[in-house]
Amino acid sequence: MPWIYLLLAGLFEIGWAIGLKYTEGFSRLWPTVGTVAAMTASIILLALAVKTLPIGTAYAVWTGIGAVGAVILGIVLFGDPATPARLLCVALIFVGIIGLKLTGGAH
Repeated sequence: MPWIYLLLAGLFEIGWAIGLKYTEGFSRLWPTVGTVAAMTASIILLALAVKTLPIGTAYAVWTGIGAVGAVILGIVLFGDPATPARLLCVALIFVGIIGLKLTGGAH
């Protein structure tokens, strides 16, 4: 169950990272409400995951999911650059997430 919490926490992190763009500096009410809700859900789920998982593993996976998702959605939604070097770096982060999952389970 902690890995499910962590996966959901990472997905909510993607949501709030992308949501920040839509808040326009927290000047738009509903995007701000959604972003703050996603932030809250992400932190609560992360806290549940670290009850069992090592903090270093959980935090790295959480931020990795957020980073990979934010880059991919930045490319898709906002036209961020999708250069081969950027995509390679995102792939390396993804490989790191998988590696931590395989080697950094509960203690």
